[in-house]
Amino acid sequence: MSIHVVLVDDQNLVRSGIRGLLNLTPDIRVVAEAADGVAALAVLEQCRQSAIVVDVLLLDIRMPVCSGLQLLHTQQGKLPPTILLTTFDDDDALMEGMKSGAKGYLLKDISLERLAEGIRSVANGATLFRPALTERARTSLSKQLHTMPAAAPVSLDRLTKRETEILALMAAGLSNAEIASALGPSEGTIKNHVSSILAKLGVRDRMRAVLRGLELSYI
Repeated sequence: MSIHVVLVDDQNLVRSGIRGLLNLTPDIRVVAEAADGVAALAVLEQCRQSAIVVDVLLLDIRMPVCSGLQLLHTQQGKLPPTILLTTFDDDDALMEGMKSGAKGYLLKDISLERLAEGIRSVANGATLFRPALTERARTSLSKQLHTMPAAAPVSLDRLTKRETEILALMAAGLSNAEIASALGPSEGTIKNHVSSILAKLGVRDRMRAVLRGLELSYI
């Protein structure tokens, strides 16, 4: 069964290149394209009306009319799992994307193998953020975290060694099943560990757990 992708980028050559690369894969298909965030909403609605399930949204960070970051911010929780596309390593944009619900980001000049791997990972529920961000990103993070809503912590205990290992793998983009495969326990056990991590860090989802883990130097 194919992974359905909607591709949003204001540059025709970029869209053509990415579409051409993905056409070489047996399991990923670009089902719609758009040149800005406003047009993206229209094509996503068309997909919905046509009963096409969009598994991944590839979204350019910077576009005229409505950028990827603007679209994420205004449509939080309403978009398909989203990967941000960028031509450079922009830590500030990465942080904004994470806060607004993006599942990861990729540079536009990556290989087909890495692009396809990233799409498959996000389609399966994983994330694509680097396990070690640059110092500039950490500085940006410390300034932004106070604006991020968080659940009240139910435990003041520090993460255990195993929970720290799992948090690092979460930051690397691994799903519960992939973490279980890497560390040995069952997927259910990993799920319980993840729940404990969220509770201890006082956050409501995996993305915020990664951010909080960075702030507290667990990662």
